Amino acid sequence: MGFIEDAVSSFSGWIWGVPLLILVMGGGLVFLFYSRFLPFKYIGHAINVLRGKYDTHHEEGQITHYEALSTALAATVGMGNISGVAVAITMGGPGAIFWMWVSAFVGMATKFFTCTLSVMYRGKDSEGEVRGGPMYVITEGLGKKWKPMAIFFCVFTLIGALPIFQANQLTAAMNAVLGPAVGYDTEATFSLFGAPVGIASFVTGLILMALVSMVIFGGIKRISSVAAKLVPSMVVLYFGLVIYILLQNVGGIPDIFASIFEEAFSGNAILGGGIGAVIIIGAKRAAFSNEAGIGTAPMVHGDTKTEEPVREGLVAMLGPAIDTLLVCTLTALVILGTGVHHEFIGAADTGLLGVTLTLKAFNAAIPGVGGYLLGLCILVFAVSSLLSYSYYGVKSVSYLFGAKKGELYNYVYIGTIILGAVASLGFVVNLIDGSFALMAIPTMVSALILAPKVMKATKSYFARHKAGEFDKK
Repeated sequence: MGFIEDAVSSFSGWIWGVPLLILVMGGGLVFLFYSRFLPFKYIGHAINVLRGKYDTHHEEGQITHYEALSTALAATVGMGNISGVAVAITMGGPGAIFWMWVSAFVGMATKFFTCTLSVMYRGKDSEGEVRGGPMYVITEGLGKKWKPMAIFFCVFTLIGALPIFQANQLTAAMNAVLGPAVGYDTEATFSLFGAPVGIASFVTGLILMALVSMVIFGGIKRISSVAAKLVPSMVVLYFGLVIYILLQNVGGIPDIFASIFEEAFSGNAILGGGIGAVIIIGAKRAAFSNEAGIGTAPMVHGDTKTEEPVREGLVAMLGPAIDTLLVCTLTALVILGTGVHHEFIGAADTGLLGVTLTLKAFNAAIPGVGGYLLGLCILVFAVSSLLSYSYYGVKSVSYLFGAKKGELYNYVYIGTIILGAVASLGFVVNLIDGSFALMAIPTMVSALILAPKVMKATKSYFARHKAGEFDKK
């Protein structure tokens, strides 16, 4: 197992090098300037689309704009914003947050292009259902000769969509919060195939399996319906807790931002690294947080009921703004404001790099109950994320082997929940990071090639919008 963890770690470090950074962040900058910031001028219009102002009943697709964004956010506004921020700070220091912001801003442009394409170039599965996503963008937009790249994307989505990170961090949180309160031994182990496995973690994994199974076998409509109910409530609860904590240290917030900007360009927080390492860490954590350029969100947004691709691109663009620029920033302010991160920056003990650190920050800010309140948020965040991620794998299997076999992925999916619950955080993070990197290559390459098609559709759409065509319907 040690050999496998080392191999996965080495691959993740290698694939997230300068070339991929140029493709993901550089590609986002291309989208940003190529669009001349045009989509950003219509944030208000995007919110109106999200509210359903322009919805009609005859459009193709399976879910509404709101359900699509809720489902995508359920996978992003969650553990990536609680644990992912802690990972970024302990690996890269406060400066990593700045590069998460940069990645999120260019990620908004990336999501506009990739999710517009996911509706523009939709295909049909073997059952005749209209579907969207990078695999269909590649084959419908670039042609059948590009299908190997679509298959490449789907294969690594089967790994990237596994629920191991969410299961891992929820288990760690439950052990940290409930262990001391209830009095069960979180260190007790038993032997499974010759390897020591934590009893508490294993039991948590079994319970999660049962909860997730009750929803994911209902397909995207049930998943999106549950996500639409969970996401708003979990965001409001988490926001309330964070704002309460920040109000206790309002005077220190300027200093926190100063440290973020200072270390973003110094790299002093990295042991043996520099500014390049900080940028890469920030980009990796932003990619996990908002999935811009990875290709998962377009699979959900591509199933929206709309005949206007640009509309879905505008709605999708709101995602990185909500989950990274807003939620991740609030989490970072809590961690940095309480100062609990100082002893762990660059630490080798990966058990302290994730949700455990965020729990320490909440306990420090709200003694006695902070950990329990955050634990409740984590439970909702993690479960909603677990529901959404399953759909990505199902859709990939459906593309590769036919729609009737798509549900088979769910059996593998729920089985790996236990693996995530008992594995080390380092292994889990590196495996997902490596898979996301490989998914980003076909997603970004196809989007860059087809970018002129998006701009043509965008200019046409906004011209019709200005002419009042949509208000007449």
